[in-house]
Amino acid sequence: MNHQNMTWGAFKAALEQHPEHVLQFQYADAQWVSPSYHITEVKQAPITSVDCGGVMNAWTEVVVQLWEPSASEADRAMNVSKAMKIFHLVESKLALNAQAIVKIEFGNSVFDTRQMLPAAIEVTGENLVVDLRADATQCKALNRGDSCGKPEPSSLQVITSADACCTPGGGCC
Repeated sequence: MNHQNMTWGAFKAALEQHPEHVLQFQYADAQWVSPSYHITEVKQAPITSVDCGGVMNAWTEVVVQLWEPSASEADRAMNVSKAMKIFHLVESKLALNAQAIVKIEFGNSVFDTRQMLPAAIEVTGENLVVDLRADATQCKALNRGDSCGKPEPSSLQVITSADACCTPGGGCC
């Protein structure tokens, strides 16, 4: 996992510093989640994977799901304190891993639903703005300096004859 990802503990700590601010989410440049949004679910997902280099990996994600109702219900988003009440309610029933990577899941009629990473949390006037950015795929094997599921160069067969290529038994098809 990317070491710059925000943990659930760091996310909550950043929010707790600003309980009276209005909690806003920016999901793209100059694109904001409607102030009518609801926090509909908080999920904890333990992930276990095997990467293309054959190495097992494990981590946990906490996913906060936002929902935008079709009709506007409010002209102002919820205060951070209300979001924190929801998070405390969730944590009274489910122990969330403070070291888990936090993601925000959101989509609307013009933005396909996806899980995004909080890239920054900043105070702007009366707002506490969570700036969301897309997560990027990565190759853990390459990050370790290994090959990415490809055979080692010494095991590759080099075809030198154009006639041998792409014919039955030629070795390339």
